[in-house]
Amino acid sequence: MKKQKLKLQAENENLKKFIFAFLMGLVTTCIISFSIVAINIGFNERFIKIWFKSWGLAYILVIPAILFIAPLIDMLIDYIFKRKKVNVKR
Repeated sequence: MKKQKLKLQAENENLKKFIFAFLMGLVTTCIISFSIVAINIGFNERFIKIWFKSWGLAYILVIPAILFIAPLIDMLIDYIFKRKKVNVKR
């Protein structure tokens, strides 16, 4: 029973990470692509088409980045803060 519960928790954590990457990627790429396209071409008749194309490409690139790079960044942050704790104790 305990093994099943742990397995379910691990599966939920993986699902949570995937959903986080999906939503975070959706929001950030939307904001950034909108801003960059607006700055570069302004609001004209081509804006929506170029923005959606840029947003789609950015989104395809950011999901793997969030899923694969975020854990490495997380480990780096853990390392930095553990190191700071050791230095503070001295």
